[in-house]
Amino acid sequence: MKALINIDYTFDFVEGNLPCGEPAIVIEKELVKITQNFINNGDYTVFAIDLHTLDDPYHPESKLFPPHNISGTKGRDLYGTLQKIYKDHKDLTNVYWMDKTRYSAFAGTDLHIKLQERSIKDIYLVGVCTDICVLHTAIDAYNHGYNIHIYENAVASFNEIGHQWALDHFKNVLGATIL
Repeated sequence: MKALINIDYTFDFVEGNLPCGEPAIVIEKELVKITQNFINNGDYTVFAIDLHTLDDPYHPESKLFPPHNISGTKGRDLYGTLQKIYKDHKDLTNVYWMDKTRYSAFAGTDLHIKLQERSIKDIYLVGVCTDICVLHTAIDAYNHGYNIHIYENAVASFNEIGHQWALDHFKNVLGATIL
């Protein structure tokens, strides 16, 4: 079995309070298609979604970025048709919504345990931001010994230089397969 980790493809990160904008909008169709294929094939599909509380003085991102993905707001909704895909399949045993409070989907979550329970060795990453949350998730996956696969046409960032740097880093430093 393999796993898709769909990282932070929410309204706030596409058009909302901390938007990647056009680069994130452009990947919607491909990201949705990949997600639907993983779900249909019975592969483990994780929605690793950033969660914040408004004006949290203890969270390091509060000093770095405007408020985003605030609990209970539209900003946390999955973007576009991905929201419907999740709602239509959320009760399946191979679909898992996971709140995360740090860049990496592994930091402070049960993701590694869930992957180990299913004997998953290969993880596939899609979402935003390529050079922040996708990157940190990939680094932790590397440190846990997973085989990493990145869908180049299903990741985006608000920083094109950072996006390109991260793709190079995935391939040349983490040994990831770029698809």
